[in-house]
Amino acid sequence: MPAALVVDVDDPADPRLDDFRDLNSVDRRPDLPSGKGLVIAEGVLVVQRMLASRFRPRALLGTDRRLTELGADLDGLAAPYYRASAEVMAEVVGFHLNRGVLASASRAPELTVSDVLDGVRTVAVLEGVNDHENLGSIFRNAAGLGVGAVIFGAGCADPLYRRAVRVSMGHALLVPFARAQSWPGDLNTLRDRGFRLVAMTPGAGAQRLADAFAGLAGDKVGILVGAEGPGLAEHTMRACDVRARIPMSRGTDSLNVATAAALAFYERDRLAP
Repeated sequence: MPAALVVDVDDPADPRLDDFRDLNSVDRRPDLPSGKGLVIAEGVLVVQRMLASRFRPRALLGTDRRLTELGADLDGLAAPYYRASAEVMAEVVGFHLNRGVLASASRAPELTVSDVLDGVRTVAVLEGVNDHENLGSIFRNAAGLGVGAVIFGAGCADPLYRRAVRVSMGHALLVPFARAQSWPGDLNTLRDRGFRLVAMTPGAGAQRLADAFAGLAGDKVGILVGAEGPGLAEHTMRACDVRARIPMSRGTDSLNVATAAALAFYERDRLAP
């Protein structure tokens, strides 16, 4: 049995479970920044990544099976594990949860752009990426393909929204991120720290992706991607050193933003020393 405080709960109305209540509600979700502003992790793997992150759990809700699977991960954990049946969990959260375990955490203090650049050679910079699934996918891609941090420019969604955390497989809790306080002015902070900036765009005049990154192999690099459809704003691209495009075929003009970002991350990681 894990060395955690295990509390059996059989009443869905128990107020101790309020961190997990109404997860699908438009206006009552506990992860709304305007409400409790909690971070919610779903599933054993994502909970494990929360435990390894700077977001410290304040409570867990799950079945006995998931408690056993987490095992020694819970050693020394101060937060309670509320053990409940799948039926009780479904009544609390508002839907059947296949993953069988949730963890809640308070939001950690936000990092600054300068904070997340320490020791980093590749950073992703997002503008207008307002879809939570795309955002989560970008974090997962960043974690797997050598990107050390993510910076949010104007118009980006909340990376700590439950769906973004879930789609990222918990990497939104592990890959450092910061919000630009001045956009695109904070790109100058990257320049001052020695970063070369690459704007991803299908527009005319952009270099092929491989060529763009080949010329920057020894440099620190910021990779900028924009929203589905409009892409990066022209004034943002003018602040960059290089414009790069992914060669396309069959009349396709562009890819999903998370896919495009993954190709750029891979090419950068492949060519970097």
